[in-house]
Amino acid sequence: MKNDTKIWLPLLVAVAMAAGILIGGMVNFDNEPRQFFSVNSKKEKLNRLVDYIDYEYVDQVDTDSIVDVTVNSILEKLDPHSVYIPRENREMVAENMQGDFVGIGVSFYMYRDTLSVIRPIEYGPGVRAGIKSGDRILYADGDTLFGKHMSSKELRGILKGRKGDPVNVTLYRKEEDTLISLDVVRDVVPIKSVEASYMLTDTLGYIKINRFAESTYDEFKAALALLRSEGAAELVLDLRDNPGGYMKMAEDIADEFLEDGKLILFTKNKKGEKQEIYATSRGDFEDGRVFVLINEKSASASEIVAGALQDNDKGVIVGRRSFGKGLVQREMELGDGSSVRLTVSRYYTPTGRSIQRSYDKGIDDYYHQFYERYYNGELTTADSIHVEDSLKFTTPKGKTVYGGGGIIPDVFIPLGGNLEEEALNYILQTGFLSYFVFEYLDGDRSLYREYTEEEFEAKVSIDDSLIAKFVDYGRRNRGLIGVDFSRINFSDYKDNLKKYIKATIAEQLYGSNAYIRILNADDNAVARVIGLSRNPEIETDHVAE
Repeated sequence: MKNDTKIWLPLLVAVAMAAGILIGGMVNFDNEPRQFFSVNSKKEKLNRLVDYIDYEYVDQVDTDSIVDVTVNSILEKLDPHSVYIPRENREMVAENMQGDFVGIGVSFYMYRDTLSVIRPIEYGPGVRAGIKSGDRILYADGDTLFGKHMSSKELRGILKGRKGDPVNVTLYRKEEDTLISLDVVRDVVPIKSVEASYMLTDTLGYIKINRFAESTYDEFKAALALLRSEGAAELVLDLRDNPGGYMKMAEDIADEFLEDGKLILFTKNKKGEKQEIYATSRGDFEDGRVFVLINEKSASASEIVAGALQDNDKGVIVGRRSFGKGLVQREMELGDGSSVRLTVSRYYTPTGRSIQRSYDKGIDDYYHQFYERYYNGELTTADSIHVEDSLKFTTPKGKTVYGGGGIIPDVFIPLGGNLEEEALNYILQTGFLSYFVFEYLDGDRSLYREYTEEEFEAKVSIDDSLIAKFVDYGRRNRGLIGVDFSRINFSDYKDNLKKYIKATIAEQLYGSNAYIRILNADDNAVARVIGLSRNPEIETDHVAE
C-alpha cells in the first residue's frame, strides 16, 4: 500500500497544481479590438473542412465541439499557458478575475439535494437581508431549488442578476424549524483576493493574497493602511499557492515597496520590442522591511512581485522555488462569445532574468517537471536546486540570483512533514473538509455561539472523537473527491488534521482571516520570518532552514 501511495499522492497534488496554474496564471489581459484573421489558405482550409462536415458528413455532428477541440489542439502546440475559454465558461472566469459579481452573496453547496448556505459572504446583500449559515434556500421568486439535482452553475444563474433587482427567497432555518420569506436586493458581491491581514507581532504585519484580480490592489492598499495604523513597520506578503492573475496588479503592488525610478520588470514581444515598467513615487511602504513568502505553487504575477523585490535588493524572499512562469497572455475574442488567452510576450525581472521553465518537450513534460520536484529533493533541501552558471545574475548590491525555472528564495524553507502529509493537506483544502464541517456545525449551531473569534482561537481544541467522525465521513463519501480514505493512515497526521478542522470551523463561523490565523500559528515559514524580524542583521543569501 505504501508503494501505491507514493505513486498516486504526488500525482494528485501535481494534477491539482497544473489545473490551478492553468486557470490562475493568466496575465496582462487587453480588451482592445484587434483584427488578426486575414483571408489566407490555412484559414480557408479549416473553414472548408468544418463546412464539409456540417453539410455532407453522413451522421449528425456537433461542429461546435469539433471547433473547440481544434482550437485546443492548436494552442497545445504553442505553449502551456495559451488557453481557450469556451463561451459557457467565460462569464465565470471573468467574474473571478474582476473580483466581484452581482447576486445575493452566499457561499453554498447542495446538501442532500437542497441549496444550503455554508456562510453568507461578508458585506454582501445576503447578510443585510438576514440570511444565516445553515439556512436552506428552497425557493427563489417561486422557482423550486430543491429536489431537482440542479448544478451549481444553474443555481448561480437563478440567484444572480442585475444590480438593484430584488429576489424573494424562502428559507428553511433548521435551528428554529421554521420557513422564512426574505426579499434580497441583488448587489455587487466582492470575491476577496486578500484572504487575510492581521498583526503577527507588535510591529510585523501580515497580508495573504490568493490571486491577482482587478480588485487586488485596492484590497491590498486598504489592508496595508489598517496594519500601518496598528503599528506595522514590517510586512509579510504571503504569495504561497498564488497562481497569478493580472500583471498590472503585480506591478502596482511591487510599486508600493520600491522607490521612484526602480525597474519592476520589462517585456519583449515577437518583434523584439521592449517595454519597461518602473516604480513611481506613490509607494506607501518604501521604507518598511518586507518579507515575501513563496512556494512551488506561486506563479506568474506572484513571481513578478518576488522577482522585482529580490532584484532590487528589497526585503527577503522566503520559502521554496516558485513555479516558473515568465509568459504574458492577452485575451482576444473569437466572435462567438468564446475567447483565447494567447501568449504575446515574455517578461524579465530587473536584472534580466527569465524565470520561465522550458516547455520544448510539450505540455505533459512541462507539468511533469513540477511533479519531479517531489522526488529530486529540491523541496526538502536547498542544495538539490541546480542552476547553470549562465543563469546566474547579480543584483545592484552584489547578491546572486538565478533565472530559469522560477524564483529561488533567499531563505529556504523545506517542505513540511513528508509527501503523504502534503497530499493530505491538499485533500483537506479541496472543499471536502468544508462539507464535513458544515454537517458537524449543522448538528448544533449553538456549539460555539458564545465564543468571539479570539476566544475560539485561544480556547477551542479538537478532540480525537471528531477526527474519527471525519475519517468515517470520508470513507462514506469518497465519491466527492475520488480519494479512498482507507489508503491514508490518519492516525499519523492527527495533529495536522485537528489544525485543519479547527481552521475550517473558524472559517465558517468567522471568515477567512480566522482560517489563515489558525493555520499560521505553527507554520514554519511564518515562524522563520518572525525570527528574521527580531534579528534584522540576519538577511542572508539562500540560507537553508
